[in-house]
Amino acid sequence: MSNELKLKKCTICGKVVKVENDEPVMCCGKEMVDVVPNSVDCAVEKHKPTYEKVEDEIFAKVNHVMEKDHYIEWISMVANGEETRVELYPEQEASARFPYVKGAKLYAYCNKHGLWQTEVE
Repeated sequence: MSNELKLKKCTICGKVVKVENDEPVMCCGKEMVDVVPNSVDCAVEKHKPTYEKVEDEIFAKVNHVMEKDHYIEWISMVANGEETRVELYPEQEASARFPYVKGAKLYAYCNKHGLWQTEVE
């Protein structure tokens, strides 16, 4: 079971969808493109999720602004092939709690700078 999250994005309307395979997905009359984690040229330390292990959980957070026009939309954890996602909103803290699973992957999605990923050790 993979802990990779596969997303595709429409280059016209900006819609992002989760996909299970590599089949083409269409939106606005064009093929959607793959969203690659940690690939945008911007401040990594303000986008990549970090975490702290607290007993049998992890406290994940992103040190990012949470303004109405620029914020982290969600934080998720993929473990044993299953995604758990916490939706976030402007003006709230960009954080979430998840069970501790070694080898899981944490993802954060910035509405302007895309997908960011960290592996849980």
